[in-house]
Amino acid sequence: MAVVPARGDAIALWDDGLVTATVRGDGSAVRWHRALPGAAPWLAAHRGGGVLRILGPRMLAVVTPQRVAAYRIADGDLRWVLPARQGCAFEPARAVRVRTALLIAQPCAATDSWTGEIVAVDELGRITADRTPLDNERRGEHHSVEHPHTEKVVARPR
Repeated sequence: MAVVPARGDAIALWDDGLVTATVRGDGSAVRWHRALPGAAPWLAAHRGGGVLRILGPRMLAVVTPQRVAAYRIADGDLRWVLPARQGCAFEPARAVRVRTALLIAQPCAATDSWTGEIVAVDELGRITADRTPLDNERRGEHHSVEHPHTEKVVARPR
């Protein structure tokens, strides 16, 4: 079993693949449960090390070799899922938090670049240079991107 504190609550991952968020410190009031399909055999063998990761004040990531799933801490709502690339597997214990990003090792059987074996995620999903977050959050909740040159790019008249 793995446990992480989250805003006064506790979130536990059981060996059978059930994620549980509790409200009180003694764990007697359950807020929500979510099942991780196909994860029970791997969890039992690895004891859930590094699987639960807090992505921010509102989001929990559950990292298994097959996928990364993000749940809203308040109600357990599944927000996004990132499957491992074909021929690759995430390594939950080999993940590190850097500011607002979680960098996760994703070794592949055949790869020509170490950068292809690292995946970066945050509360909104996979971080890529051309990412446009879905507008499914309430206004003002998602991160805005500032553009350094906001003026129109037009050639001057001759």
